[in-house]
Amino acid sequence: MNTIHPSAIVDPAAKIGEGAIVGPYCTVGADVELGVGVELISHVSVAGRTKIGANSRIFPFASIGHQPQDLKYGGEPSELVIGVNNVIREHVTMNPGTEGGGMVTRIGNNCLFMVGAHVAHDCLIGDHTILVNNATLAGHVEIGEFAIIGGLSAVHQFVRIGKHAMIGGMSGVEHDVIPYGSVIGNRARLSSLNLVGLKRRNFSRDQIHELRKAYRLIFAEEGTLAERLVDVAEDFSDNEAVMEIVNFIRRDSSRAICQPSSDDAA
Repeated sequence: MNTIHPSAIVDPAAKIGEGAIVGPYCTVGADVELGVGVELISHVSVAGRTKIGANSRIFPFASIGHQPQDLKYGGEPSELVIGVNNVIREHVTMNPGTEGGGMVTRIGNNCLFMVGAHVAHDCLIGDHTILVNNATLAGHVEIGEFAIIGGLSAVHQFVRIGKHAMIGGMSGVEHDVIPYGSVIGNRARLSSLNLVGLKRRNFSRDQIHELRKAYRLIFAEEGTLAERLVDVAEDFSDNEAVMEIVNFIRRDSSRAICQPSSDDAA
């Protein structure tokens, strides 16, 4: 059975999973679906066509699924889909999609959203992602699995951030960040590979060595980026991680690739 506090306001049409807990002063709208074991601790407001996966926990004063902050939004039946085992801390805001972005904002599994983080409309967030306190994503941002978005950072709309990337605190991210990359700065630059993250994810020394070698070749000064990518793709065709970087850069995007300054090295 589920537990709903007497002070909570839950629309009778909402779907509440087995073992879910809706704490004091929460509000849950008619089109909301709470999965098995979901817990809304207190003062959480969930609205819109929002689905929250099993065993996710949402802390006080989070605003989940309310109308996106997009003046073009016209009430279209867009969705916010949140995966399983997520932790959403106090004052986090997450908005559904819009007609201009596929009609859905999608959050993966096993993510952590710390205090005050914001996920705007049409974002796509991979598994095991962490948004540190007050990290802010504009609309249409894509983030790969195991990425970490540092505290007080801001990510420009339509930016892509690759898997295992690290965004340093207080960074303004205007350009796409390669998988395994680490960026930092007021207007973020690529500073190196995310070596600490790679070690934590149990990448071997040989794997890290190959990634560093490919990184140096991709961002060398000789030739054009397109020419260097051809060389790297030929030399590392059997290396899955390197080819993920190559394919990421080659993919169509409305944003340029974040690159290192001349003083940075992996």
